[in-house]
Amino acid sequence: MHVFVTGASGWIGSATIDDLVAAGHRVTGLVRSDAAAARVETAGATALRGDLDDLDALRRGAAESDGVVHLANKHDWSDAAGTSAAERAAVEAMGEVLAGSDRPFVVASGIAGLTQDRPATEQDPSPFVGPDAMRGGSENRAFDFVADGVRSVAARFAPTVHGMGDHGFIAAIVAAARQQGVSGYVGDGTNRWSAVHRSDAARIVRLGLESAPAGTRLHVVAEPALTTRSIAEAIGDGLGLPVTSIDPADADAHFGFIGRFFGFEMSATSDATQQAFDWTPTGPTLFEDIGAGAYFEARGA
Repeated sequence: MHVFVTGASGWIGSATIDDLVAAGHRVTGLVRSDAAAARVETAGATALRGDLDDLDALRRGAAESDGVVHLANKHDWSDAAGTSAAERAAVEAMGEVLAGSDRPFVVASGIAGLTQDRPATEQDPSPFVGPDAMRGGSENRAFDFVADGVRSVAARFAPTVHGMGDHGFIAAIVAAARQQGVSGYVGDGTNRWSAVHRSDAARIVRLGLESAPAGTRLHVVAEPALTTRSIAEAIGDGLGLPVTSIDPADADAHFGFIGRFFGFEMSATSDATQQAFDWTPTGPTLFEDIGAGAYFEARGA
């Protein structure tokens, strides 16, 4: 299969390309720079220059492929509206090209906001509909194309996709702990996050691309529900810092941008995903990665 991957040189995208190439697929990756192009080509893929605002490049990549894995996102927390608009426009551009082809279209999504008082399941529909919704309502917009003959699949990622070299949410929480001299959690720390290792995430994305029926919601989750207090305690142990509660009103000042997320409930199960695709996560757990220094040694280098 010839697969077009957006976000190709990113944390999840680069692992996904490695997995796709190892499985025998031919890959074209969307990249924004010469350095990113070099990384993608070293991994055995072809680079296509462009970004999420370059809809012509997105259409070209989709048109020339047998399927699309859409992982790119601007993640501009200072311009949530602009980020959401770009995400929706990208999904629409590629979905329109894929219409009538029955080709797979795997779209990155998340579990934040799906449920409030329990872990989300694959049966929970996304409540985010329309251009003004989170991520531009991209999961539901992608599913709109099922009626047009697109095999749309939502890949709902855990809030932390961890591993050696991770620069995402956990790295930001570690950076806040270093800066503040304490490892904090928000409120009583009983809200929960799910987690998945990067290698496991890449594998289930590929499996979904290869065989998931249209309308499938993949839960890219290995550990369903880790309390944020336990995460803060693991970070505190790793840094040798005290662990303390941060008042929700002070979360943004203490943590920076990550404060708005660290107090959220972001837990989910993946039982249906694991059963349907014979996917058993085998990578290290989040606490194993933290204990192995994944978030400490690189920062101190």
